[in-house]
Amino acid sequence: MDDASFADTSDQDLLAQHVAGVPDAFGELVRRHRGRLWAVALRTLGDREEAADAVQDALVSAFRAAHTFRGQSAVTTWLHRITVNACLDRARKAASRKATPVDDTERLDQLMEPHESAEAPAVRQDLQRELLAALATLPAEQRAALVLVDMQAFPVAEAARILDVPTGTVKSRCARGRARLLPLVSHLRSNRGAGKDDSMQGNRTQGPSVPPASGPRNAGDADPAAVKGGGGLA
Repeated sequence: MDDASFADTSDQDLLAQHVAGVPDAFGELVRRHRGRLWAVALRTLGDREEAADAVQDALVSAFRAAHTFRGQSAVTTWLHRITVNACLDRARKAASRKATPVDDTERLDQLMEPHESAEAPAVRQDLQRELLAALATLPAEQRAALVLVDMQAFPVAEAARILDVPTGTVKSRCARGRARLLPLVSHLRSNRGAGKDDSMQGNRTQGPSVPPASGPRNAGDADPAAVKGGGGLA
């Protein structure tokens, strides 16, 4: 069955078809959502290999646990929750190791504001590395909240459903994370433009924040190698 045959099929129906044994249904779900799952994993873990392994673990878990889905949330929320949990598990296990920021200019351009794209590539890459290195110093739970709210532009309520915590917890994690990041990244802003506003407003809460993403990536923009062929699970 080709992708076109699923064009009018909802995510929930695809998951139901997968449970019923339709061979390509889960692969279509992966195709639709792997871009955002990959972006969340990459930014949460800050390491390409760890992110790829986390997404792969999450997709395998989702593939096997599809029969447990009860429709109490959107399928994309369910997939993101599984992915974030896989990332947090890996982050906790690696807490004693120093994270190595990725060198992925195409993806990390989303972390920078439009006026910054004219800078010399080497300078921008250094800024991106510093930003992810600063993000990697946060506790995993704060990092995950900031990635979802400030970088992936999820509403706080949706991020709360993904993380399976109250909205107030998401807000407090974001606030604490922004406060910890401010002294680490404020020099990046001041170095880029004298006279520009250095307030670093957050996506949902006033105060210092990680520069937000330009918006969710299309699922088709994901690096197939980076998610290790997740679409073939079905």
